[in-house]
Amino acid sequence: MSGFVNDIPLYAAGLATTIAVSLLGIFISVIVGIFLALALRSRFRLIAIPARGYIEFARGAPLALVLFLLYYGGPQFGLLLSPHVAGIVGLGLYGAGPFAEIFRAGFSAIQKGEREAAEMLGLTPGQSFLNIELPQALRVTLPACVGQTINLVKESAVLSVITLGELTKVAGTISSITFAVVTPYLTIALLYWALVETIARLGFYAERRFTAKGS
Repeated sequence: MSGFVNDIPLYAAGLATTIAVSLLGIFISVIVGIFLALALRSRFRLIAIPARGYIEFARGAPLALVLFLLYYGGPQFGLLLSPHVAGIVGLGLYGAGPFAEIFRAGFSAIQKGEREAAEMLGLTPGQSFLNIELPQALRVTLPACVGQTINLVKESAVLSVITLGELTKVAGTISSITFAVVTPYLTIALLYWALVETIARLGFYAERRFTAKGS
């Protein structure tokens, strides 16, 4: 028991790293995903086709492969990234593909008449997007976005392959020192469960708020 208590600061540090890297990576995923979804709607094939190609690659490539390319392959091209930066960028680029598909579906759900009404009111395309299309797309896609966020948090467990000190790395370190397996991995499993449960409840709360405003 005393050994577990002594390891609490290590678990806390790993949890903080997991949360920070996941949040920043998910933020990048959402921003890049929105731009990719908009690119898919472009009339110009030179924009739409590369966006489609990237989305298909991101959906098919394992996160560990993306991380290896960034962290271990990057230096061959002069790209030197710390484990934290490589983890954030890798998670962001990896998650952008699924988020792009989610937002594409959300934008497609907006009726054409609403865009035409925005034009009649004199809104510019940018104003129409920010004030009408984006809020509606976020509302429609919220459950799917929450699900994808949970997926990315769980996928962050492989960030240890680039020596990042997140939860899985902490459990491995403690296990190698104490030769205990069950306690460290069961502890981080409970911490991941707590993270996922928190995200799910926040998503449910946000969905209820959106529904109340929309009714």
